[in-house]
Amino acid sequence: MHEKQGVRTRVMLVAPLVLVIATVTAASLLIVRDRMRLQFSDNLSADLTHSVETFQNLEGQRRAALQRENALLADLPSLKALMTTNDQRTIEDGAVEFWKVSGNDLFALANADGRVVAAYTAGVAATPKLRSDLEALMANPAKHYVVSNDRLFEYSVRPLYFGSESSGTLLGYVVSGYAINRNFLMQVSQASDAEATFVVDGKVVASTLTPARQNDLLNARELAGQWNSKPATISLGGERYLVTGQNLSSDAEVRLHLVVLKSFRQAEQATREINRLVSIVGLLALIVGASLMLMLSGMVTRPLELLVGSVRAFGRGDSGYSLPENGTLEVRELSAAFARMRKQIQETNRALLEAERLATIGRMASSVSHDLRHYLAAVYANAEFLASSRLSESERDELFTEIRLAVQGTTDLIDSLLIFSRTGTAVQRAPELMSLVLERAITLVRAHPDAERVTLRAQYGNPSETVAVVDARQIERALYNLLLNACQSVRRERDGSKERTVTAEITSTSRELAVTITDNGPGVPEAVRSNLFEPFVSEGKQSGTGLGLTLAHCIAQEHGGSVRLVMSRPGETVFMLSVMRGAIDGSARIPEHPIGTVTG
Repeated sequence: MHEKQGVRTRVMLVAPLVLVIATVTAASLLIVRDRMRLQFSDNLSADLTHSVETFQNLEGQRRAALQRENALLADLPSLKALMTTNDQRTIEDGAVEFWKVSGNDLFALANADGRVVAAYTAGVAATPKLRSDLEALMANPAKHYVVSNDRLFEYSVRPLYFGSESSGTLLGYVVSGYAINRNFLMQVSQASDAEATFVVDGKVVASTLTPARQNDLLNARELAGQWNSKPATISLGGERYLVTGQNLSSDAEVRLHLVVLKSFRQAEQATREINRLVSIVGLLALIVGASLMLMLSGMVTRPLELLVGSVRAFGRGDSGYSLPENGTLEVRELSAAFARMRKQIQETNRALLEAERLATIGRMASSVSHDLRHYLAAVYANAEFLASSRLSESERDELFTEIRLAVQGTTDLIDSLLIFSRTGTAVQRAPELMSLVLERAITLVRAHPDAERVTLRAQYGNPSETVAVVDARQIERALYNLLLNACQSVRRERDGSKERTVTAEITSTSRELAVTITDNGPGVPEAVRSNLFEPFVSEGKQSGTGLGLTLAHCIAQEHGGSVRLVMSRPGETVFMLSVMRGAIDGSARIPEHPIGTVTG
């Protein structure tokens, strides 16, 4: 019988603690992560706003510097004298010196009509398109940005007057500007600790980002082409950024946006660090808590385990197993209660065993005395008849036969009692052919008077396949009892014309051998089926101790098998004896089945 599966007390004590600590740690990590993300998002938003303001301040400072430089240049008499020549080549040649003095990325001179007569840019020669773009913007002094040939400039325009600005003659215009490129944005980025990008008509003209991340920025779904001042979170190259945009289109003839980005890298790194610290603290709490709980639970459960061991040992019949003497108050009380119960059960069992022993002795004495008196009376009476001298030879032979049968019955009775008294002791096992054991049992049964006019058959196929490690003498006795019981059953059949048959068939598997005994008698009475294998139970036979089936069942159990009633009905009763085949030693000698044995 399998033991019921369950959860140990130690597991029940430790598992909830581990679960609580793990849950609290996980909840703490989630709360800390969400709180930190919210805090970092607010901080980044404030930093982003500060970065935009920093850029605006730097831009204002650069623009103010441009305006001061232009004012100084516009007041130079030499520049005014150059513009009065009205000769483009002369102005172009003379403007070079003024451009070098200014040190700006963009320098241009325009006449009074707003036509650019000289233009210079750092690094790349000024193109006709740049001249035309400047001329287009000359009429709108509120504009401060010009985009030409994918280059972005912030510029300032200052008029030149001959004489005072209020009453003098307009000679032209001085244009100075600086290029907004990666170098400039890197300065802004260092000052504001943020990434910056200028986008013109959906195209990046200057950025501190890598080209791959510039493309990700333009394709970001979160922005969808709208560069709003409201911060949004996007992912560029697997890195999260908080981004905001500033529309500068009012300062240029094209759609110009400044995009400022702040990375979550430092915030996420700080979050991971805090998560790691919380996880370490949670793990330490888990280890310390589990260790303490294991120690405490051991103090509680160890006496319980000893008590369980005592109960199991007592169930196996070991009443000397020690009981726990320490532990909690409840465990000590339970241990004392079990000790009292064990003592009472032992005393009760001794009383029951004594009563059962006396009852068994009584039943055995009643059964044995009846059968012994029957056999002894037959011997005594026939012996007196033999003393008469008037008996013929045939009559004397008949009396000798009855005396022999009575002595044989007495011998069988004594053998059955001896075997019954020895069941449970060690058996002498050896490899045997069950077919040969069955044949010997059939031969013995045929010699019994109850087998007269009964046809006995054996079926077992190849004898070499019926090898088993058994005590041949005991198995032979068990089969003899079952076969004799079947013969006695078919002799109770009232129909004398019907053939009385008993069939024994051997079947085998890799682990087990079974002998099925079938008779065509009237069947087992219902009254004895429930206690058929108990000792001294008779099936209504005129003679017998009631030990035949009991002995067969005990012998089969000692060989790892059983005897059971498979079915019983009028005309067919089937008993099955099964034994374990056992492990056969290769050096063991297996008896040979006699050739030509008749099994009918």
